[in-house]
Amino acid sequence: MDNFLREIRQKAEGCPELMKVFTDCCADTWNTAVKEMEDGTAHVITGDIPAMWLRDSAAQMRPFLFFAKEDGEMRERIAGVVRRQFKYICLDEYANAFNESPNGACWEKDDPEQSPWVWERKFEVDSLCYPVQLAYLLWRNTGCVSQFDQNFFRGVEKIFRVFRTEQFHEERSAYRFRRKSALFRDTLSRDGKGALVKPGTGLIWSGFRPSDDACTYGYLIPSNMFAVVVMGYLEEMARELFHEKRLEKEAWLLREQVREAIEKEGKTYTEEFGMVYAYEVDGYGMYNLMDDANVPSLLAMEYLGYPADRQAAENTRRLILGEGNPYYYKGVKASGIGSAHTPSGYIWHIAMAVQGLTSKSQGEKLAILKRMAATTGGKGVMHEGFLCDDDKQYTREWFSWANAMYMELFLDYLGYRLETSACGADRLA
Repeated sequence: MDNFLREIRQKAEGCPELMKVFTDCCADTWNTAVKEMEDGTAHVITGDIPAMWLRDSAAQMRPFLFFAKEDGEMRERIAGVVRRQFKYICLDEYANAFNESPNGACWEKDDPEQSPWVWERKFEVDSLCYPVQLAYLLWRNTGCVSQFDQNFFRGVEKIFRVFRTEQFHEERSAYRFRRKSALFRDTLSRDGKGALVKPGTGLIWSGFRPSDDACTYGYLIPSNMFAVVVMGYLEEMARELFHEKRLEKEAWLLREQVREAIEKEGKTYTEEFGMVYAYEVDGYGMYNLMDDANVPSLLAMEYLGYPADRQAAENTRRLILGEGNPYYYKGVKASGIGSAHTPSGYIWHIAMAVQGLTSKSQGEKLAILKRMAATTGGKGVMHEGFLCDDDKQYTREWFSWANAMYMELFLDYLGYRLETSACGADRLA
């Protein structure tokens, strides 16, 4: 780690204030959020909540893949994170967040009652995508293969089974989620089944968004885009690493089916912006035109590696980075995308980082980094959301995912990018 940090400092000589935030965010995650376990896995808390989210923990590790290329100890710890993620998937493939031990801790006692291992059992498509992404990126960028244990292959089978089931949620799924005395966004309608969707479109149903808020319409397009990408990763690993023809074919079939469904069902025409991707659809013709700060998002489709229709993607970006998106806010301190998960007017550092990561302009990347560094409320690290007119009003004192996103944008600005060859994306510098 020390050698890579010295290299970064040399490249970042002209922006010491940004480098200071980077090192603080780095230490915050690696030294305090990651705990090595006796079974050879690693448990990663999301920050000021003591649970491990499948999504957050993968995103928290992404910037450390650059360090792990030359650091065997770091490489193995990230592999331990993957092993723990798939251990959890094997315990409950519908859960999104887990406890360090079967201690029964939880956000709330939900119906049906969750396992004592499970902190929260909100089904989110992206929660099953992120561990596959991290396993793939670790292999592709460092050559590490110790993450591919028995639980990995068991977990992959469970992921396929869940995705195939949730393509026909109305007809085949037994999943339900009910939370008593909850905000409407914290529980599912229709006695826990969720809003009605048309089965057999090819899209995968998701109960909740990456924000952990309930979907308005059950086909969440950014999460389906992510599923397309990770099926490509599985297809590549099956061909080049595992030599498993059955897995390769199954991944290819699901990838193509979901991709075709996105392009058919997930786009709609608008008078102002032309053809755009919707955030959510129901398969019956209803569209939710917006974007949310959490990843996967429409803003993040290129960052994730989805092979989008170029014109529709450009039109969508114009829609969501402006007043066409009900969660886009402008203020004295910053402008950017927020979320229904936080108060009106609150911008998320995660969305700011994604905007920078998907920008073609070095100038815009630098400007966003400077705005992120200037909106920490004086804390020197990132938060969840902050009021666009006053960054001292923010949510979550410690949010490690946001810190990791700042790190990733900073590295991207300096020219470091991860290799994701399955989708023809950037290469590791």
